[in-house]
Amino acid sequence: MVYIIDGLLDILLEMAEDADPGSITIRLAVSDADSLGDDIDLDPTVPVFTDLYFPSSGRSVEAVFGVDVSVPPGQTQGIFISHPDGPLEVTTTDDFAERVLIAIPPWDRDNVAAFDRRGREHPIRLVEGFDLAEADFE
Repeated sequence: MVYIIDGLLDILLEMAEDADPGSITIRLAVSDADSLGDDIDLDPTVPVFTDLYFPSSGRSVEAVFGVDVSVPPGQTQGIFISHPDGPLEVTTTDDFAERVLIAIPPWDRDNVAAFDRRGREHPIRLVEGFDLAEADFE
């Protein structure tokens, strides 16, 4: 099972639609469910995708020095990739991560799937009712 905040998924889909007909790749990070507040009905240690790293952050330093500083090493457990021309599966040209979320048009929740790095599909569970004001991220 892959858990993701519903609002984060909506933002990712909007970004994919804005980039269409181009593709986007966005690194994703998790937080333990216990940091999301008392209203979340999950085991406290379940990892939930809660954060993204914008694809353009750190690019000016990378362009000058050839070092990717946009994402701290080891800080992302997943990646979101849009496939404007399909398919709704991991392809050989995709970047790999522990979990890979793929989206295709039309850019809605019904056209997103989650995979592991071997390309095996996993169910997605949206975590709804998340209140950012109650979050206790470390």
